[in-house]
Amino acid sequence: MAIVQSRNQKWRTIAAHAFLWVLIALTLFPLLAVVSISLRPGNFATGSLIPTEISLEHWKLALGISFQGPDGALVQPPFPVLRWLWNSIKVATISAALIVMISTTAAYAFARLKFPFKGGLLSSMLLLQMFPVVLALVAIFAIFETIGAYIPWLGVETHAGLIVAYLGGVATHIWTIKGYFETIPVEIEENAKVDGATHWQAFRHVLLPMAVPILVVVFVLAFIGTIIDYPVASVLLREESNLTLAVGSKYYLNDQRFLWGDFAAAAVLSGLPITLVFLAAQRWIVSGLTAGGVKG
Repeated sequence: MAIVQSRNQKWRTIAAHAFLWVLIALTLFPLLAVVSISLRPGNFATGSLIPTEISLEHWKLALGISFQGPDGALVQPPFPVLRWLWNSIKVATISAALIVMISTTAAYAFARLKFPFKGGLLSSMLLLQMFPVVLALVAIFAIFETIGAYIPWLGVETHAGLIVAYLGGVATHIWTIKGYFETIPVEIEENAKVDGATHWQAFRHVLLPMAVPILVVVFVLAFIGTIIDYPVASVLLREESNLTLAVGSKYYLNDQRFLWGDFAAAAVLSGLPITLVFLAAQRWIVSGLTAGGVKG
């Protein structure tokens, strides 16, 4: 049977499609503009969206490959972009994995156990997360400079210190995982214990497999949050070889020169790890995001 739409319904459908197309265009335009700048010859930020001439000179420099310029001179890569990218992936992966481990165990305690000041601790963690990290930059630098005087591998200018600094942002993830754990009936774990499982076995073999979607979501959020971070990394890391890509990219843009083409190539390169993580985790992301906020 044919479905007949009223005139108003037809216009609402057209308006919704038009809005979605505009939204898609606004979302894709910045990405296409950056890709276009990275493919144009020269370091210019302005120009047509579709380059009239394609040049891979910026991508060669970003990938650490030298090339011969128009004047015959050999152009060397100005910065170690691949090393910065590796630093970013290493710090983000380790930080995200540790954040998931700490958040999961803490969330289990808050969701399943009863202990004094439980409500106060949860409220305090949520309150602390409301302050922007910029307010704590001075304290973060002072803390890790002091720690470095006693434990050098954990102080300023170390990736271990940066990872520990990122672990301070687990409170939001604890709340998220706790909400997901509370949607899982406690009777399932109790049945496992009746069958002879210990607390750890019930947690490891019963609860964790059911919480995989929210754990993947927390890993992805923590990975993105750390790989794009600039304030904390710029305070704790200063030597060029230790920088992350988000911090090192600032050297492309300064008062003496603005290497927009090289900067655009590095920016596109920095988005690859996030894209790969999303593609690998997309199977669990939707269910984890929708179920994580059921209870708070």
